Amino acid sequence: MKLTLRVWRQRAADAEGAMSTYEVDGISPDMSFLEMLDTLNEDLILRGEDPVAFDHDCREGICGACSLVINGDAHGPERTTTCQLHMRSFADGDTIDVEPWRAAAFPVIKDLVVDRSAFDRIIQAGGYITAPTGSAPEAHATAVPKPDADFAFEHAECIGCGACVAACPNGAAMLFTSAKVNHLNVLPQGAPERETRVLDMVAQMDEEGFGGCTLAGECATACPKGIPLVSITNMNKEWLRATRKAAKR
Repeated sequence: MKLTLRVWRQRAADAEGAMSTYEVDGISPDMSFLEMLDTLNEDLILRGEDPVAFDHDCREGICGACSLVINGDAHGPERTTTCQLHMRSFADGDTIDVEPWRAAAFPVIKDLVVDRSAFDRIIQAGGYITAPTGSAPEAHATAVPKPDADFAFEHAECIGCGACVAACPNGAAMLFTSAKVNHLNVLPQGAPERETRVLDMVAQMDEEGFGGCTLAGECATACPKGIPLVSITNMNKEWLRATRKAAKR
């Protein structure tokens, strides 16, 4: 395959950026999108040019590090992570636009790499359990109803890639935050901090400068792990519940 790539290049966070055009040839349909970018970078290095900076780690759709907007879609045309997107999703001769996540809370560091530490700070605000649990309990010591277990597992699948933010017209982080809140709040271990967790995490999300949610639904459509839109509704219920309890104290 021979492709034309239009890639966002930006030397540093405070530098002006622009799209640069590159031709890549000899691309196998079985390559992943990141392997195709590796091929581009090998050519750039051989020509003495600066390679394109992009995030990656496991390349198995697990870590959430890969974060590219491809032809206007977060992670590209398939509902998967960028590292699991293969070049057979494109046709020979295609022109492909490659850009970083676009959100005020995700400033560009260089080229296609953005700073997603805002997600880390939301987790630090309450996405954990502080109650000491000692050693690992016997598997059936704490009974969890099957619907609750399924609900928790569904939300635990969030890998924090940020596609929800990149796809949202408002740059909101509600789907990510709701996944982290719902995952723990539905489990017995998370019950002691149920109210403070949702209040603190939502407050931190707002402080980070993410946009407001208008339930456009683009976040759930782009999520490679299928976190449902109803997750946001459930978090809103948790937030209202916690706010009312706090007001009565």
